[in-house]
Amino acid sequence: MDFVELKASLREEKGKEKNKKLRTAGLVPGVVYRKGEATLSLKVDSKSLSKALHTDAGENVIIKLFVEGDKKKKERIVVIKELQRNPFKDTLVHLDLNEISLTETLKVKVPLMAKGEAIGVKQEDGVLQHVMWEVEVECLPTNIPDKIEVDITNLKIGGTLSMKDILPPEGVKILGDPESIIFSVEHVKTVEEAVAAPAEGEALEPELIREKKEKEEAEEEAKAEAPKAEKKEEKK
Repeated sequence: MDFVELKASLREEKGKEKNKKLRTAGLVPGVVYRKGEATLSLKVDSKSLSKALHTDAGENVIIKLFVEGDKKKKERIVVIKELQRNPFKDTLVHLDLNEISLTETLKVKVPLMAKGEAIGVKQEDGVLQHVMWEVEVECLPTNIPDKIEVDITNLKIGGTLSMKDILPPEGVKILGDPESIIFSVEHVKTVEEAVAAPAEGEALEPELIREKKEKEEAEEEAKAEAPKAEKKEEKK
């Protein structure tokens, strides 16, 4: 896996209003969590951060972080711990990073993709059910795969593939229940019945009511999301 370089500056600004000004200026406040040391407060250019995240590795990218004003280290190797976004604008509002060692394993989630076309879909008019979209793995940082592909070519109607059927890359350990289903092929009728049937004891909501409910939930989430990053700073 390639490294992505990212420049940042030490951040003296703390608190809700000061962090708000940073975001207005195109900067994202953040912290670096360091084993056995205090957290390091920093600020990053939002455009540079977005560029660093737009690689095949996605949020599993390994970053060479250069922090202006950091007297202890010229560069730090970090990975994304958490990204907080504005749910309406999809802009980054806070960044949490973990400093790591390239010689110690870590646990991350990677996308799980289907490879090929299932015989149950191609010849038997079945429908592929992609049950699990990501899988947790443990490996050295340099061995983190961009994705894991599973060959579904021989999957017939009624057939399933489980976690135990995944063939991980060398140096990568699959975590989780080996019996958990990741792919299956079903009859079209079975899938349609599952989609059409409401949960027991529930009536289907009218579309307009559902849309209103989803909008209200999104608004509540947005109100709750913005202060989250600030609370971390105010507690320090």
